[in-house]
Amino acid sequence: MNKALFLDRDGVINIDHGHVYKIEEFAFIEGIFELTKRYQNLGYKIIIITNQAGIAKGYYQREDFLTLMDWMINEFTQKGIHIDDYYFEESLEENHYRRKPNPGMFLEAINKHQIDPTESIMIGDKMSDLIAAHKANVKHLYFLKGRYEEKRVDFNYQTIYHLNEIK
Repeated sequence: MNKALFLDRDGVINIDHGHVYKIEEFAFIEGIFELTKRYQNLGYKIIIITNQAGIAKGYYQREDFLTLMDWMINEFTQKGIHIDDYYFEESLEENHYRRKPNPGMFLEAINKHQIDPTESIMIGDKMSDLIAAHKANVKHLYFLKGRYEEKRVDFNYQTIYHLNEIK
């Protein structure tokens, strides 16, 4: 079984300005390259799990998102970091099984990549990120404090203010 470092995109990999889809508006969060490189070296698969409601809202097209993701992944590659996979859901439907806080994207990744969720990590900046990971039995959960507020949940997670706090 493999272990994974699951990452939300907006607010964890890049600064969340709200519906980021243009390369010129994309700014990496300090420490993301060091964090992913460290976990890659520890044998973790690096997998991105992101809601992209801006597509359904008509703010941008699926092609815009895919173009940005190709560019972003290339930026990681140039630094010697392999992004193993990414999953996105554009639906606005709150009960959609893939849309966080539902675990569908995590379960797909766990199945495809033979991941042991109890040995895996999720970093998110919204409680819906952690709820979805928790529902998929991901054990190590980190809430990156920033734009969104914490909400009371019935499971354990750790609050961090910078990515370099994760050891």
